[in-house]
Amino acid sequence: MQELFKYLYENPEIEKLAGGDINDVFKVVDRDKEFTLKVNSKADFPLMFEKEKVGLELLNSTFATPEVYRVGEYENHQFLELQYLPKSAKNESFWSDFADKLAKTHKKSEITFGFHENNFIGSLVQINDQKATWSDFLIECRLNPMIEMAVNAGEVNYVEAKIIEKFYSRVNEIYPKEMPALLHGDLWGGNYLSAQEGPVLIDPAVYYGHREMDLGMMHLFGGFDSELFEVYHEIYPLEKDWKSRIQCNQLYPLLVHVNLFGRSYWEQVHNILQKFA
Repeated sequence: MQELFKYLYENPEIEKLAGGDINDVFKVVDRDKEFTLKVNSKADFPLMFEKEKVGLELLNSTFATPEVYRVGEYENHQFLELQYLPKSAKNESFWSDFADKLAKTHKKSEITFGFHENNFIGSLVQINDQKATWSDFLIECRLNPMIEMAVNAGEVNYVEAKIIEKFYSRVNEIYPKEMPALLHGDLWGGNYLSAQEGPVLIDPAVYYGHREMDLGMMHLFGGFDSELFEVYHEIYPLEKDWKSRIQCNQLYPLLVHVNLFGRSYWEQVHNILQKFA
């Protein structure tokens, strides 16, 4: 492993892939095997790759994900070896296949909302305490921790943050009752691939939640064709007025962005919450 790390960081010909702000990501050719290697600080993000492995393998029951070869540590690093999947053009059935697999994923359920362990969304710890109701989970494990983090960091002041309390009081009337659904948890356009296998999911932040949360995230930054949502609705019909709840489902990822990238995202949060003030 020492030789591999030296090779990764000292060889100018190694292919470095996009990995965001957290990970160094490399395409490695080892004899006859190609694989993706993700590396980061084990002190800054403890067990991140163990949790990513759990998420990928859970999603793989309904959706293509890269095979996990190995998770390990070396000195102050942790690493994740994954199957390397070359990108390919989307075929005619790409979006309908995506919709079918996403519907099958969302049909996988548990008794409670949450997950058996916390994991990560970006570089932030994602709290997954299991709750009996969606309202309790959304407030206590998603929105309130992000609001508190933003206030403590000085990105949002205490008085303006109180605007979210009116939304909290209406969560039960806003959301239709549904069973907890298995979610990718961070399903934006950068977290899927078009490969020879068809649509492939990467970088999960899994938990069991209201399925409209994935759809809200998918609408936030774009990258998904309207055919996907049309086919999904045919396969697994959404509850009445689901489009009116899209922005509600974007509050959590927007608050994550407030805490990761600063106050510039608070305006979007505030504009959504004003509708409930």
